[in-house]
Order: sequence, then C-alpha cells, then structure tokens
Amino acid sequence: MARSVYSSEHGRLCPDCEQPVASCRCKTATGASAGDGRVRIRLEAKGRRGKTVTTISGLALDPASLRDLAAELKRRCGSGGAVKAGIVEIQGDHRDAVEQALEARGIRSKRAG
Repeated sequence: MARSVYSSEHGRLCPDCEQPVASCRCKTATGASAGDGRVRIRLEAKGRRGKTVTTISGLALDPASLRDLAAELKRRCGSGGAVKAGIVEIQGDHRDAVEQALEARGIRSKRAG
C-alpha cells in the first residue's frame, strides 16, 4: 500500500501516526520524536549574526527533563542557552564539555557537522 509522505494541504506527515507533523500524536506521547536514537552535537553559526551556538538534538526526553538537562549543561559550560523545539542550544563552542556531560549521564552522542 502506498501512502503519501507529503501533501500540499497538510505538509509533511509523521511516518508512525500518519498525521501532519504539527499535530503528531507520537511526538506528544513521548515528549520528543526519537529519530534514529542517536544524540547529535553540532556547532552552528548560520543565521545567528556570526555567534556560535552548540546544539544538542535527538534527545528522547520529556519537556521537563529536557529543561533540567539544559540547565545542568548551561551551569557546566558557564554559558547561557535555551530549549527550542526539542533542541538544546548552548551559547558558544562547548562541544567537548557537552559530550562529556552526556557521557556521564549514560547518553550516547556523536558530533555532527
């Protein structure tokens, strides 16, 4: 059976529940989409007026746990940051510290980009 992956009426569809991604039931049940199960740490500067930001994506945590993890990482790095759309952003280049902190919590991660 062929099912649509993209519709101009609703946009991209979730592969699990086949609902539009904006109203996906899977994402709200687990708090975040699991993706491929690998946490990715990358350094981004594009669209940020030259400022670098370390982003951590792919964390399968509920929103409260994600905020707690972000707070711990910000304290450990001595920097500001935020959680936006399930992605933790830490201001500056802190890839080494973030990788060590995640490893200490038993979260496997890999550098991307």
